[in-house]
Parts: sequence; structure tokens; C-alpha cells
Amino acid sequence: MDVLWLLLLLLFISSFNNCNFHDSSVPKNYQHILALAFAVQEINENPDILSNVSLGFHILNSYYTARMTYKASLSLFSAQGRFVPNFQGHNQKKVIALIGGCISEISANVAVISAMYKTPQLTYGSFLPIQHANTLFPFLYQMVPKEAHQSTGVVILLQHFGWTWIGLVAVDDDKGDRFLQTMVPMLDENGICYAFIMRIPKWNYVDEIIEYVSQRVEHYVTVFKEKANVFFVYGEPPSFQALRVLFFVAPFIELPPLGKVWIVTSHWDFASFSIQKNWDLQTFHGSISFTVHSNQPEGFQKFLQMVRPSWFKRDGFIQDFWEQAFDCLLTTSKEWEGEENKTCTGEENLESLPGGLFEMKMTGHSYNVYNAIYAVAHALNAIFKSKSMNRRLEEGRKMAFQNAEPWQVHRFLRSIVFNNTAGDHVHFNENAELVVGFDVTNWRIYPNGSVIRAKVGKLNPQAPFGKELTIHDDQIAWHKSFNQMLPVSVCNDNCYPGYSRKKKEGEKFCCYDCVPCPEGTISNQKDMDACVKCAEENYPNQDQTGCVPRGLSYLSYQEKLGLSLAVSALAFSLITTFVLATFVKHKDTPIVKANNRSLTYLLLLSLLLCFLCSLLFIGQPGKGTCLFRQMTFSIVFSVALSSILAKTITVVLAFMATKPGSRMRRWVGKGLANCVVFSCSFLQAGICTLWLSASPPFPDTDMQSLKSEIILECNEGSAAMFYCALGYMGFLAVVSFLVAFLARKLPDSFNEAKFITFSMLVFCSVWLTFVPTYLSTKGKYMVAVEVFSILSSSAGLLGCIFFPKCYIIVLRSDLNNKESLIRGRK
Repeated sequence: MDVLWLLLLLLFISSFNNCNFHDSSVPKNYQHILALAFAVQEINENPDILSNVSLGFHILNSYYTARMTYKASLSLFSAQGRFVPNFQGHNQKKVIALIGGCISEISANVAVISAMYKTPQLTYGSFLPIQHANTLFPFLYQMVPKEAHQSTGVVILLQHFGWTWIGLVAVDDDKGDRFLQTMVPMLDENGICYAFIMRIPKWNYVDEIIEYVSQRVEHYVTVFKEKANVFFVYGEPPSFQALRVLFFVAPFIELPPLGKVWIVTSHWDFASFSIQKNWDLQTFHGSISFTVHSNQPEGFQKFLQMVRPSWFKRDGFIQDFWEQAFDCLLTTSKEWEGEENKTCTGEENLESLPGGLFEMKMTGHSYNVYNAIYAVAHALNAIFKSKSMNRRLEEGRKMAFQNAEPWQVHRFLRSIVFNNTAGDHVHFNENAELVVGFDVTNWRIYPNGSVIRAKVGKLNPQAPFGKELTIHDDQIAWHKSFNQMLPVSVCNDNCYPGYSRKKKEGEKFCCYDCVPCPEGTISNQKDMDACVKCAEENYPNQDQTGCVPRGLSYLSYQEKLGLSLAVSALAFSLITTFVLATFVKHKDTPIVKANNRSLTYLLLLSLLLCFLCSLLFIGQPGKGTCLFRQMTFSIVFSVALSSILAKTITVVLAFMATKPGSRMRRWVGKGLANCVVFSCSFLQAGICTLWLSASPPFPDTDMQSLKSEIILECNEGSAAMFYCALGYMGFLAVVSFLVAFLARKLPDSFNEAKFITFSMLVFCSVWLTFVPTYLSTKGKYMVAVEVFSILSSSAGLLGCIFFPKCYIIVLRSDLNNKESLIRGRK
């Protein structure tokens, strides 16, 4: 088998030196190296990828400084054993690709070198959101989606839980400034406010961090006393150490307990330095982070269980990792001379380490390293299979790969598409970014130091709008201070239904007072900016928390008022029928004959119709009832009043005709009476005809008068025509009253002018009272007033004119003769 070493550079941050402590590393980051080794081992053992060719790799430490990063990067492109930039010796092993780094600054430093040497670089951590990055760094591939997706995801998460009052914690550098410039407007646009902005330093040295924290203790105490229960933190792993130090010294500076929800981005990892292994991490229990999507390749945990310090001959990092993680010594070290330390057996179990120091499951960054190695391997395999390279394979595979250039790998890498061993689809978009989402991770940190990453959802930037975030609320473990209840993070208590928000002067828009909804409006949700009106067919309930369907209001037969009026109308109709039957039966008696029988019958019929037409006003208004009820009432009442006027005029003319030489005799008779009735009724019929042709009545609804009911009514069409018809009836009544009043003392035994006078007095009193009462009522009560006026005025006419005569006809028939009437006159 041909063995060809292709050098891959992994920039790994393993130690941060300080002036007060021994060199200390982050053991958790060692998993990145193991993921690299595991991926290379899988590829070398896989006959389907680069058969008969083995991959090699070389790992260098960046020490988290630009100087060491540039030095390490340039050393790979110089002659072996000598550091000569821009010079490549013949014995140098060719660098095909660079993998790194874990944080944005290191990645940017390496990107400068990779662009210079046209070598693909796959960064497995964050990268600065630089404009025109594709132009500046054309050979850069990002295994983590851009930050903008995480910012959008955080906003959606805050909205999902209703957290509108949060604290912003950002690293105190250019990246933090850029984050705040982007995030603050985005929060404002989505109705979220920040209670404070706290800046944290990047990690440099422990003593500098402690000094920085101690100088700002009062500020931190004030910040943590805020009502905000959610902190959104932006920074990279070095920044995390500032918070670790702060919470470590918290008991000594009387910092209040921090039962908060920490939301962090994919850059963060709750990793500890070896000197921090006993520091409490439970402050961050229940934190939520958008971590890089990860999976568990088969065999990785078994691979980790096989790791032993015997690797140190090939691995320059494992000795430091093992000693720092297990707090023991593998070999004699001058730095440890004179100190009592236990000796490592080399058989220590990685599974026994707390989660802050090492995790057995592959983390998101390690998974990115794993995918990056496979991406490069697939690109090399594509070169191996390409037609252009096949022509050169005649000289041997080894020579073909030795002649493969990094820029060729770059060309194939852009279009590479494959499924990894964990079953995930791996490919890059047009911006050389890995097309992948984020896992929503709930961090569970227990007193024994164990750390569990629980996936409770996912963020898919490629999903349709509104469906990017999927989260399972019931699977989230919150900080113990919340008693497993959903945390609330708002400036003030919610405004519950029935109230709306009113902004507090001089404060952010998330801080507000709750004011009751104005009359006629409702709020049916929490924290509504303004109360809203119900639809016209609804009205607010008593608490103004919802809309209730409005009832229909009209004078109905089913209610007591409508039923009593209908019964009264029928009763008066029966009485009128009885009176009419009595007069017809006794039509030849003196008292009936003396009072103009034809006019009497016409008056009784018209009164009967008056009582019956009142029934048209009861019941749900319809097109027919609205069209004819006022017309019928006006014409029938006009006939009744015309008959009374004709009777009165007949009495006056009859008396005047008895005078010697009077010319009035020719007017006495049925002709005049019929003429009066016809002409007066015809005039009213003309008014009604004009009314119907110009603006006829129609069914209508009144939505304004009653808040809880919709009034079904008849719109009169033309109020002027309605009052014109009503005024004409009033005119007839007044004329009848005046004529009857003048004739009340005429010496005629058959004179009924006194009864007509009194009946017209009752009639006019009723209708004079009707007008102001009618105008001051609404809905069914307005209709009831009109029906009552019709019944009472008609009953007044019936009673005053006909009851005295009925009394004589029915009860005192002995008085119903000519002699009795003459004696009565005397």
C-alpha cells in the first residue's frame, strides 16, 4: 500500500499562561484533536475513500496569540527545520488543507496565510462577519453557519417564551460592538428591550481578570439586581472565563444569588481550566444555547475509551491533557519538583472526568472537525477519480497525489456533497458555508460536576418563515430558583385581558402601566398595546375581556310588553265588534237613528281597524309590515276622525237648518257627510301615496343606541312625511274638537257634541303626550309608545262616544224612545 502523508493543520488552543498559576489548559478542547485522529483513522481504514493512500496530519498550537498563529502557519509553508516565509524546500511535505481555528480571531489570522498560499482553510469555530469575506478570503470554508442565523433564532426564542426584558452581556472588543449594533435594533423591531448592557473582558491573565472584576463589583451587583431573568451572552470561550472568575469571587463580594436563564451562542462551551475543576458551574444550570449541530459517529466513544498516555510519543498534547485532567504526574517535571502530587497510572478513565473538563459524547466543534476532515478526503477522492488526473495515474497513484495542488482541492471542495458516517448530509452553499442548522441545547449541570447537553429543539435557517425554530418546552430543565416553572422576564407584570398598556414616560417601551379599557372596547390577550372595538354584531362583556353576541331587540309577542299590548288590541277589537253588533241589532231604535247610522257604522269599523292595525307594529319588522303599518294607521285613523268631523258638522248644520228661512237646509243630508269623510280621507291617502313613492319605509337596524342589543326597526324613510301624516291627523282632531266644542250647548235632544268634545280632548291629550315620549325612547319601547297611543286614543273615542249609548241600549232600554229623549231635553 502506498503511504502518502498529507499534512492537515489543526490550530488548537490548549493553554493560557498566567503569572500566578502553573501552566493550565482547557482539557475539554482535547476532544477536537481526538475527533481529528478518529476521522483520519476511519478514512485510512476505509477502502472506498483514498484506497492505498493514507492521510497524515500535523497539529500546532496557536496559544491564542496572533504572533504564534502566524508563526505556526508560516512554518508549514517553509522548508523543513527552517522558518523561511515564501520559500518551500524539496523535503517539505505539502499542505493540502488547513483545519482551524476554534475562535474567530485565530481563524482570521490563518485565513490571511491560506489566501496567500491558495490553500483551503476549513474553520470549525466562529468567524468574523466581514463584508466581502468571499473576496478577501476566497479559500475559506466555514463549518459553522453565520452569526445572523443565531441572532434571528434568539429573537424567535425570546418571543416564544414571552421574554421582553433581558440583559445583554457582550465581550468588550470590536466583535462585541458589532454584536450590539446588530442585536439592539433587532430586539427593538420585535418588541424586546434590554434592561442593561454589561461588557466582559476577554481572557488574558487570571490576575488581570480578578482586578477587572474587583473594579466593577458595584456595577455587577446593580446589574444582577435587575428584574431581568434572562441574560443573552455573546462572546467566545476566553470571555467565558471572566464570568467564571466573577461567580467564583461572588461569595466574597456578597453578590446576590443568580437564578437566571443564560442564553448563549454556539461560540460558547462550559469548559473549565484544570485549576477550575472544583469551581461551581451550577449558576449556569438550565442555560440554553444554539450549539452547532452535532451527531454521534459510531465508534467514537469506543475510540475515546482506548485513549491512553502511551500516545505521547506521537501526540505532543496528551501528556499535558492527562496531567491537567486527572491532577497527577506522568513523568518528572521541573515545574512540579518539590510538590507532592500523585503519579498517573495511565489507566485512568476519561468517563470519570466531570463534564466541565471532558465529555464522552462528540461536541459540536469536534463534529465540525470530523466533517471537515471528511470533506477534504472526499475532495481528494474526487481528484483521484477525475479524468484529468487519471491520465497522470499511468505514472503511479503516489506521484499523482504528490502533484495535487491545494487550489485543486479547493476547486473540488466547493462542490463536494456527501453523507457522513452519522448519516448527516454535508455540503457547502455558494458562500462556502456549511448548510446546517443549530441544535437548541439545554445545559444541565449537577453538583457532582457532570454536564449533560440535552437537545430540546433545533433552528433550521432554511425552513419557511415562521417555522425556523422548533422547541419542546416540556423537555427543558430550568434553574432550580424557578421551581421548574416557566421563567418570566418582563419589565413589569403583564397587563391582563381587560387592560391595555400605557407607556411610562422616560422609560423603554417595554415598561408600561396597565390601564382599564375605555368603555365599548376590549382586550382579550395579555399586554395589548390598545384596546379594540368589537364587531358591530358583538359587544364587550362586563370585564371587557371578550365580545359577546348582541341580542336582537324588537317588540315581540314572546315578551310581556308585546303580549300585553297584543291582548289589549284584541280585547278592544272584540269590544268594538260588540258595540257595532249592538248598533246593527238596534238600528231602528230612536237613539241609533238619531245619530246618523251610516256614519256610526263607518266610525265603528274604522275604530275596529285602528285596534287591529296596532298588531302590525308587534313582531320582527319585515319589508311588508314596515311598508304598510304607518300607512294603514294614518288612513284608518283619518277615516275615523273624518267620520267624527262629519257627525259634528251634521249636528251643527241640522240646528242651523231649523231656523226660519235658513239656506242651510239644502246642505243637510248624507251627501255632505259623505263628502266630508271622502275628501278628508282622500287627502291623507294622497300624503301616504306621496310618501310611498318618494321615500318608503324599510326594515333597518340600529347598532348604536343600545350597546348589548341590535335594534330591529322600521326606518320611516322620510321623517318629514311621517310627521306630515301625523300632523294632518292632529289637524282633523283639532277641527273636530273646535266644532264639537261650539256645538256642545245646542238645544237638540239628539246632540252628541258633548261626547265628541270630550273624546277629542282625550285624543289630543294622548297624541300631544306621544310626541315627546316617542322622541325620547329607543328601540322596542318607541314602538310600544306608538302602539299604546293608538290603543288609548282609539279606546278614548270608543268609550266617550259609544259607551253612553250602549248603556241606554243594553241596560236602559226603557229610555230608548222618543218620549224619554224629549223629556231629557226638557
